[in-house]
Formats: sequence, structure tokens, C-alpha cells
Amino acid sequence: IRIQKYITRKLGEDWIFLVLLGLVMALVSWGMDYASAKSLQAYKWMYKELHPNIPMQYLAWVTYPLVLILFAAIFCHLVSPQAVGSGIPELKTIMRGVVLKEYLTLKAFVAKVVGLTAGLGSGLPVGKEGPFVHIASICAAVLSKFMSIFCGVYENVHRQLELLVAACAVGVGCCFGAPLGGVLFSIEVTSTYFAVRNYWRGFFAATFSAFIFRVLAVWNKDAVTITALFRTNFRMDFPFDLQELPAFAVIGICSGFLGAFFVYLNRQVVLCIRRHTALSQFLTKYRLIYPGVISFLIATVTFPPGFGQFMAGELMPREAISSLFDNYTWAKHTGDPQILGKSAAWIHPKVSVFIIILLFFLMKFWMSVIATTMPIPCGGFMPVFVLGAAFGRLIGEIMASLFPDGILFDGIVYKILPGGYAVIGAAALTGAVSHTVSTAVICFELTGQISHILPMMVAVILANMVAQSLQPSLYDSIIQVKKLPYLPDLGWNHISKYNVFVEDIMVQDVKFVSSNCKYRDLQTLLQSTTVKTLPLVDSPETMILLGSVERSELQALLQRHISPERRRCLNREMQQKLAEAPYNGHSKGSGATPPKLKHESFAYVDEDEDTDEKAEVRGKRRDFIKTSDSPSFLCQIDAWEQEELNKDVCFDCCCIDPSPFQLVERTSLHKTHTLFSLLGLSHAYITSMGKLRGVLALEELQKAIEGSTRSGVRLRPPLASFRDTNRTSISSEKISQATQAWNQQDSCMVAAQNATDLGTESPLPPYSHSPQPSHLHDEGEGLYSNYATDTDLEEMELTGPVAEDISDILKDISLRSTDLYEDEDEDEDVPL
Repeated sequence: IRIQKYITRKLGEDWIFLVLLGLVMALVSWGMDYASAKSLQAYKWMYKELHPNIPMQYLAWVTYPLVLILFAAIFCHLVSPQAVGSGIPELKTIMRGVVLKEYLTLKAFVAKVVGLTAGLGSGLPVGKEGPFVHIASICAAVLSKFMSIFCGVYENVHRQLELLVAACAVGVGCCFGAPLGGVLFSIEVTSTYFAVRNYWRGFFAATFSAFIFRVLAVWNKDAVTITALFRTNFRMDFPFDLQELPAFAVIGICSGFLGAFFVYLNRQVVLCIRRHTALSQFLTKYRLIYPGVISFLIATVTFPPGFGQFMAGELMPREAISSLFDNYTWAKHTGDPQILGKSAAWIHPKVSVFIIILLFFLMKFWMSVIATTMPIPCGGFMPVFVLGAAFGRLIGEIMASLFPDGILFDGIVYKILPGGYAVIGAAALTGAVSHTVSTAVICFELTGQISHILPMMVAVILANMVAQSLQPSLYDSIIQVKKLPYLPDLGWNHISKYNVFVEDIMVQDVKFVSSNCKYRDLQTLLQSTTVKTLPLVDSPETMILLGSVERSELQALLQRHISPERRRCLNREMQQKLAEAPYNGHSKGSGATPPKLKHESFAYVDEDEDTDEKAEVRGKRRDFIKTSDSPSFLCQIDAWEQEELNKDVCFDCCCIDPSPFQLVERTSLHKTHTLFSLLGLSHAYITSMGKLRGVLALEELQKAIEGSTRSGVRLRPPLASFRDTNRTSISSEKISQATQAWNQQDSCMVAAQNATDLGTESPLPPYSHSPQPSHLHDEGEGLYSNYATDTDLEEMELTGPVAEDISDILKDISLRSTDLYEDEDEDEDVPL
């Protein structure tokens, strides 16, 4: 038994999980690359075999990717619609603490793998990196369920989120064979704040996965040994001159503008379709038309004997990257193009190489924009990587033509390497689109050389500076388009984020549960609200926050109280008492008579299916009860339920969170954003001296941040009236006096409530300085709002010893609840 426990405990350790994750993802990545490579080989073979016949070549060139894309679209739609797209935006939302159903299931895994393999095998500009991060996350989620057999810690939600961080690193690492860049990229893309304790998990799993991925390539004889995916052979002694740094800076700045424009166009394509309702409904009904039209259009434009001959249309994405990174200078080549290998596609006898590269960049730009909007598993990293390489190569060829003899430095002439410019352009444009700097590290690992580290970092940083000031990242843009519940960044140099406080953006009309409420109040509250968590307060008058309760817990509590099982249990207990009462009275000889019983009482109606027992019980109670018909029976049950609903709620068997996250009213927007991002909060309660004053959910915070980063949050006049930076601070003596006044006022309120409770069963507060809104009485006794409580507290402040100072500050502005309603009606731009 000890050995079994020891083995079970060891198998449940993290390193076993990470090894399994890396191994599975390496196998999946290699298998996907193998299948897509064979598909592209068949594509090229089919095209070449029909060489003399141009119409048949065109038919094959167009039909092959069309069939694969339509297959991917229909397969994902039937198996798992959640597999469509990149997956990084959804994963970013999940790691923020939001639960997205069906995104980490085995069905999504199958649909993502099959659909992505078909998309990559079609030769269209779709990427592997984003979907592969999603695939790795699904694999981690499924593995964690399996590993929970050995160690129960894998069932913990927070532990699963930590493992998703490692899964993201594995996804990028085994996709490109770049473990270092994979870890850094996953941190930049998915995490606002990163826990350093997860660092080793990401590196361990990503390194192991990348190693197995490249070993499989050697085993399949795709490579001689473990090398980089797009290996380059730039000279290492002096790869660039300092005089070239301005050209590298130009690449970075231009890449920033191009990356922002790419994100903007991608978003506008989706929004344009959504704005046209008729078009959106048509494409939803006939969902294969959109990917079919895009595939047909792209294949037609890239047809090699047609327009494709002017844009290297015959090259597949990986072939294009390898040729763009080569050491040759195409502008100077005058010999036979065939000696260039795959790069011969860039040489045309009648068209300049500059025009071909420019046309390739322009055509592939809009192709990549619309291809990444197709309803198939596709990412944007690799298409943008190709675009950046083409743009960098264009600048490099221009520099080589401007300095045909190279650059003279210290008496030595160094030739310009256009391939180095292509590597820098690829890193800069992908960094601009994804708002990351780690793309430079990925490029180092992809090429196997670190010679251009300085110019590459300069270009990537400049590209990020430009792009981040113009547009959100591609993943954040998709989050906005899909309206996923994610918290946006605050932005740069916005002083309003320090001047806006929680009291300006919180929701004051809080629906809550009081500890002395009735079951009827609880029923009304659950029927009128949809929130997942409700605050629990001491009473509607004091509003002291005791904790929070999940909606599911309250529903279960209410259902148990009026459930048929409980009704039958109480019925059987009453039957036993009735059966024993006459016998006990007769044996004592006291002449006791049976108690008088109401005919309508539910307690004497049996619902058991055992007819013999029913007959026996009815025989014993024939003098006390009359058999009722069905309508009367239902009325008895209804009467019992109404009686039970009027009882006080017992929270003893209900799970209550005694310490929900709380903020004070003067917490700044900046600090609130930091806390929500760091802790993954979905909501926070706003309290003042323990009293519940409001609630702030993720949605309200998101709207406030969007307002503060654009035109500023407009403050409500009553709350803004407290803003007086020149006012003197209240002395500690006055504060203590005000506190005593509040406590005395609260004591009076509690005493009045207790006195009232002795004489009446109504849960509504008998004491209030201002009447509550009438709609609260209509909705039910238990549906409380703390508008009246806010008014009570404000009037208490004015009745205390510091009333003169506060009155001077307010300057005749009334803070009654009716005025709050009027002010909010007048200010229509309040972002709540």
C-alpha cells in the first residue's frame, strides 16, 4: 500500500504532467506539419502534371484549396463551432477568470486539429501559431482531468489556470521550435500580470516539446540534425554596419503603421458584414459561401500563369519565408534564375524585382486580412510574418541598389544583406500586430542566428511604440469585436485614471439578501435578478456586509425548503404523532380527547405511492380528516408552500463567502484596474465603515476605462460635489464625533426595527428618513435597494457635529434619492 501511494503521489507531480503535455503537443504539431506538407506536395504535383493545359491547371489550382477550406468550415461547424478562429483571444479571456463554455473540450480539440490541418494544406495565408496555442490549452485541460486521478490538486481552478500558462508556451514552442520565444510570447499575449512561480513550468514544457518536435523531423529525414526551422547563413563577423541603423529604424516605424492598419482593416471587415443585417443573415444561413468566395478569389489571383507570375504566386507560405531569408541579392542577379532555387519565382524577365516584391506585399496584405476572418481555425501570426519579411526584403533590396558596392567602414567594404532586412521586417511587423517584443527572440530561434539582435530590437520597439499608440493588438481587437468580457488596458499618460474614483462608476442600486429576510423575499429576489453572486447584509437598515452568496446556493436553499421530499418527510412525522397521540391519551386514563384538527391542513394528506399504507393511515384518522379531491389537495399544498415561504431563511446549510473582495469609495480607477487585473476579479463590493454602498462589476469598470482613455468619465454632479482639493481635512475629534453620531443613529434604527419586529411580521424597514421608491413594494418585500440607505447616511452626516463644514462644501446641493434620479436623467452620458 505504501508503494502504491508513493507511486501515485509521484505520478501526480508537475513534471510528469509537463512531460506528457510536451510530448503530446510535439506529436500533434509534427503530425499536422507532415499532413499539411503532403497535402501541399499533392497540390503542386497536380498543378505540374496538367502543365500543357492552362484551363485544367487553373481548375486544379482553384478547386483544391476550395475543397479543403469548405471541408474545414463545415467540419468545425458540425463538431465544435468554438474551434473557429485563432483561440488566443478566448484563451486570454479564460485566463482572466471568465468561464467560456465548450472552449476547452475534446470536441474543440478534434475540430481545431482537423480544421487547421486542412487550412494549412490549402496553401492559403492562414497561420498555425494562434490555433496551436488553443490546441495546447485544450490538451492541458484534458490532461488535468486525467491527472486528477493521481493528485486531487489538479481539480483546483487556480491550479488549472497556472497550467494553461505552460500550455500557451508549449503551443508556441512546438509550433516554431522556439521554446524561449514561446514562453515570452505567451506571457506577453495572455497575461497582464505574470506569476513567476509558473516560469519554470513554461520553460520546462516548451523546451521538451520543441526538442521532441525537431527530433521527429530528424527521424523523418526532413533535417540532418536538430536545426532551426528557417535556418539562415548570414556572416557573423560583421553582419551590418552602424550606418544601416537608420534603415532599420525606418523598417520599425513603417511596420508600426502597417501593423496598426492591418488590425484596423481586419476589424472593419468583420464589422462591415455585421452592420449589413441582410448580408449577415444571408451569410449565416449559407455559411459556406463566405469562405468559398474568399478561397476562390485568393486562388484566382495567385494562379502562376496569370497574375501570380508577377507576385511569386506559386510559392507556399513556408517557401516564401525561406526564399525571403536567403543570402542572394536579387536586384543584382543577371544570370540564370534557376540557380537561385525557390527564389527564382521572384525573378521575372520583364518586370523589376522591386515591383514583384511590392505586388506580393500589397496582394498578400489584403488576402491575409480577409483570410483570417474565415470561419475556420486560422491564426494571423504566420501571414503577418510573411508580410513583414517581404517588406523588410523590399527595403533591403532598395538599400543594396543604393549602395551596390556595399558600405565602407574602417577601410573595409561590407556588402548589404537583404535577407537580414527581411528577418528584421518579419519581427517588427509581427510585433506591431501582436503588441509584443518577444517576436525578436522567436526570429532568433527560427533563423538560428542572433547576429542582428541590435537592429532587430530597435525595429521591434519602434514598431510597438507606433502601433500601440494607434490601435489595440490583433487579439484585443478580436476581443472587442466578439464582445468578450475582458478588461482593457488603461493606456498611456491619461491623468484621468487617477482622478476618477470607484464612487463615480459603482452601481448604487444593489440587490442584496438580508440575514433576517423571508423565503418569499428570497424567491422574489431570484425571480427578478440574474446576477451570479449576491451580497449578504445584516439588515436593510444597517447594511453591514456579512459576505456573499452564490445564486446557485440560494436557489438550492429555496428549493430544499419547499421541495416535495421535505413536504413528505414532514407529513410522515405528523402521521406518526397522530398515530401515537390517541393511544397515549387512552393509556393514561385521563380521558383526553384528540386535538381539533383543521380539514385544510396539509399535514394529514399522504402522497406516498404505497396504497396499503395510505388505507391504514386513513383508517386511523377517519374521525379527524375527510378525503379531499384533487383540486382541494393542490390547494392544501399551495397553502403549505405559502406558509413555509413566510418563515425566516436559515442560512446554516448555505455556503457563504465571509470575505468577498471590497473597495472603499475613494479607490482610484488606476488602483481598481490593477486589483481587478492582478486577482482576476469579476466584481467588488464598495463599503464605507462596513456598510454596503454599491457594487462594481467588470462591465462597469470596462466602460469607465474606455471613457477615461477617450474623452474622460463624466462625473455625476452629487458625487462630483465632494471634489474640493482645497478643502481642509477634518480633525480627528470631529471625525470621532461624527462616528458617534452615526453609531447612535444606527442604534436607534436597530432598536426601532426590533420593536417593530415584535409586533409585526413584515420584513420591510419601519423607519426611514425618506420613503423608498414605490416599485420596491411592487416587486416584493425581500427585494431591497440601498438608495434609501444612502439617503439615511447622507442625512446622518448633515445632522452630525460636522454639518456646518459639509454644508459649506455642498453649497445647497441636496443628496436625497429623488435628486439622484433627476441628476441621472439630465446627465445622459454617464457611462453606467
